[in-house]
Amino acid sequence: MLSHLRAYRKESILAPLFKMLEASFDLLVPLIMASIIDYGIAGGHKNYILRQCGILLLLAVIGLSCSITAQYFASKAAVGYATNLRSALFKHIQSLGFSEMDTLGTSTLITRMTSDINQVQNGLNLFLRLFLRSPFIVIGSLFMAFQINSAAALIFVVVIPVLCIAVFGIMLYTLPLYKRVQERLDHILGFTRENLTGARVIRAFGREAHETSRFEDVNRLLCRLQLKVGAISSLMNPVTYIIINIAIIAILYTGAVKVNTGSLQQGDVIALISYMGQILIELVKLANLIIQITKGVACAGRVQAVFQIRSAMDFPNIQSSNYRSESEEAVRFEQVSLTYKGAGENSLEGINFFANHGQVIGIIGGTGSGKSSLVNLIPRFYDATGGMVKIFGKPIKEYSREELRKRVGVVMQKAQLFQGTIRSNLLWGNENATEEALWKALTSAQAADFVRDKQQGLDHIVEQGGRNLSGGQRQRLTIARALVKNPDILILDDSTSALDYATDAALRKALADLTGKMTIFIVSQRTSSIRHADKILVLEDGRLEGSGTHEELLKTCEIYQEIYESQYRKGGE
Repeated sequence: MLSHLRAYRKESILAPLFKMLEASFDLLVPLIMASIIDYGIAGGHKNYILRQCGILLLLAVIGLSCSITAQYFASKAAVGYATNLRSALFKHIQSLGFSEMDTLGTSTLITRMTSDINQVQNGLNLFLRLFLRSPFIVIGSLFMAFQINSAAALIFVVVIPVLCIAVFGIMLYTLPLYKRVQERLDHILGFTRENLTGARVIRAFGREAHETSRFEDVNRLLCRLQLKVGAISSLMNPVTYIIINIAIIAILYTGAVKVNTGSLQQGDVIALISYMGQILIELVKLANLIIQITKGVACAGRVQAVFQIRSAMDFPNIQSSNYRSESEEAVRFEQVSLTYKGAGENSLEGINFFANHGQVIGIIGGTGSGKSSLVNLIPRFYDATGGMVKIFGKPIKEYSREELRKRVGVVMQKAQLFQGTIRSNLLWGNENATEEALWKALTSAQAADFVRDKQQGLDHIVEQGGRNLSGGQRQRLTIARALVKNPDILILDDSTSALDYATDAALRKALADLTGKMTIFIVSQRTSSIRHADKILVLEDGRLEGSGTHEELLKTCEIYQEIYESQYRKGGE
């Protein structure tokens, strides 16, 4: 992950250097104050006092300039690093297969890309500014105290370890709690996302009060944990100030005795107290820095865990080709089985069938019978755990990702459109498609009429997820998007469920009239949508229970007969 910081190597070096320069000026201030008291005020030298005040003002201006410059470089490095890291993480997520995405889950990926990377960014920013400055001030203050008076400096030798124990002891106790807070935050984000995506279902069942109560319970747990961490962390200030004040009393007592004996001057006592204050401030800063870095490292570990996940699919890196077998087969399944990661049993088992070029293949079965699982193997969204899938006579694993996506078009169960325009969504299929090709695809998908009715036509605005369109309109546009691609194999995964029977029939007729040898797979719950298919596959509990035409299955397949009769022969008709 640190490789993404290479582009900001210069900023990562300059930021701590400028902070060191600022710290050097800070260490000089108590000495100048001591000289003002011992020589200027004690001797009544007003000109000397003014000159020294001018030097203090100059040090303040230079120190401020160094601080601003350091902050600029640190911020540039941290924000730039986070930007590169977030881009790399998004790119990596896009390379993962469906199996890995199912395992990780959406909410945790969103948390890691946003909240976790922000924590890494904040930790890096503080690290570049303080990781040299704070130790330098502590050690420098101790050194300067010994230069002033060795006996009084022994108080520093005792106080610094005691302060470290107090500050870092509280920090070490709270670190595991901070990790739990981050985990709770992840959990509450997942709960919130679930409720927002399921808002319509919640309202349809009148469960608003119940879900609000559940959210309050989860939120209350997070609140209690944060209050506990805050209460323990709040002990740092009173404990450290008690130690510092005791140390200041010791310095004043020792200093008073030594001032009376003439071995120490009044200004030196003030300088020692100033150095003690600087040590306190820097130790508290260092503790906060370590807490932030620890949180950042924990979050970086969560991000790194995503980077370490590799897609189980290895696509060969070969040039695009138009390979076709000598036979007429477009797709062949040979004893294909599929078991999802973490699942206890097969979702598909022993599937055997073939589809020729230009055929329409219907797939039907009950809920959970494995229809979507079967068609998801054709574009290789998942890898078969048993048997072999062949496309155009060639094992599917021998195709490059680009070639496979080019030749197989998929319309998912859930119609997903992206923010933009109708045109920009259709161009996903082929970014070089002409306007004529777009309208041809819309006509085939039975979407041309409602697009023409829009005032802006193809340039009609599509909101995120296509929420300003009806379910049927979204489905027709996703079908048109796949047709713009002009694939060799088209998969319609129950993508006409929101269409009325007349539109569904017109769509099937338009697909049948398409020129070329496009092989079409239609997954549907309606026998009317697939009854004219060249071949119908009947699935039950992941097994292929029947294969043939509509007429053949009515005679030979009991499951198909039951589905057909439940839809067309209700009430004994």
